[in-house]
This record gives sequence, structure tokens and C-alpha cells, in this order.
Amino acid sequence: MSCNRHDELAARPLDIQVGGDHYKNFPIQPAVYSERNKLSWAEGEVIKYVTRWKSKGGIDDLRKAKHCIDILIQLELDKEKEW
Repeated sequence: MSCNRHDELAARPLDIQVGGDHYKNFPIQPAVYSERNKLSWAEGEVIKYVTRWKSKGGIDDLRKAKHCIDILIQLELDKEKEW
């Protein structure tokens, strides 16, 4: 299978979603929002889970978001101890 410039432009990763369509209905995808706002991994995960919880994972996604917030809190507390 050959891959030319036209194929690359036609198949943008942000236009394709693997495993559902729960991000397709939002004006901005969580990955784009997180990247443009220079969020850390954990901050981006919170955005992702809170954005999709109603259309994908329900309460489990809210628990995942909470877990990521707990990670952020721990990382900040660890930074304070280092000072």
C-alpha cells in the first residue's frame, strides 16, 4: 500500500476515532484542548474523562477523573516536600 501526500492529508488522526464516537460531538476534542493549553498528562486525563463521562464511561469515568486529580494533588504535595 502506497502512502502519498494526499492520503496523509485525507486521514488526519484527529478526524478518526478508535473505539467509539464519544468525542465527535464536541466542538473541540479533549486532546486538542489539552495540547493547546499546555496541560500535563494528568490534567489532560481529567479533561478527557469529564468530557466523555455522559456518553461513554458514566460514573467510572468520573472516578477516573477523580483519581487523576488525586494524582495531581500528590504530585504537588511531593513538590512542596522537596522544597
